[in-house]
Amino acid sequence: MNRTDAHHHLWDLTRRPQDWLDGPDLAAIRRNFTLDDLAPDAEAADVDRTVLVQVLPDVEETAEFLALAASSDLIAGVVGWADLTSGQLPATLARLRGGPGGEFLLGLRHLVQGEADPDWLDRPDVRRGLRAVAEAGLAYDLLTLPSQLPAAIRTVRALPELTFVLDHLSKPPIAAGALEPWATRIRELATEPNVFCKLSGMVTEAAPGWSAAELRPYADVVLDAFGPERVMFGTDWPVCLLRASYAEVTSAAQDLTAGLSAEERAQVFDGTAARAYGLAPRKDSQ
Repeated sequence: MNRTDAHHHLWDLTRRPQDWLDGPDLAAIRRNFTLDDLAPDAEAADVDRTVLVQVLPDVEETAEFLALAASSDLIAGVVGWADLTSGQLPATLARLRGGPGGEFLLGLRHLVQGEADPDWLDRPDVRRGLRAVAEAGLAYDLLTLPSQLPAAIRTVRALPELTFVLDHLSKPPIAAGALEPWATRIRELATEPNVFCKLSGMVTEAAPGWSAAELRPYADVVLDAFGPERVMFGTDWPVCLLRASYAEVTSAAQDLTAGLSAEERAQVFDGTAARAYGLAPRKDSQ
């Protein structure tokens, strides 16, 4: 079965500092993670293509990721970063697309979870930027906390022409075992047809020693609300290594989707990402 990992990262500490890794809880991933590190884990998990997602709010990081994608047989596309609030966003997107690997730009993401204002997505300059993303034919990844979901819902409804992809289920409180109000907000968001959801990032929201059974209520909400045709698998490697290996995350996703039909699982593990991001057909299928 073809399999797409719709969410992973890479970083090189010698090239670009990662200040967010300074906390003691992140020591396990405070080192370089390259494509050479990822490739054997991906191959062992039968992942034959990936979506590389921005780490820093740095447009030059995005340019480097695009060039890397152009030289890689594994990376199918990049979700990068550019300043949504800048009036120069269309020009920035044009520059990225005109540079090495520009054809691999799938969408943009901003670290909304780090914004103190829960209504940051409602800001007029942000909405203007999101409209520019839509006009460029790109998708937008929503990285939000549960408290920011109301603003995300309003934003998705205000921009039906833009494809949104919700990262990490909006980080539900898995360690606490709480479903509400997260579940109600997820179901409301899912009523909008222009939004997809990544089945990713759950293990780092769980407590150490997590089990698939602890993740299941959250996965079930997402699969029921969005349907398998709008849910896509992602590992969030190497962040996932704080709680689980690449293989363990993949195995958990298989367990959580075991009740689906073969066709539905094929959507979660491959087809949904292809449709949401407009991935090019695999070379062997052309």
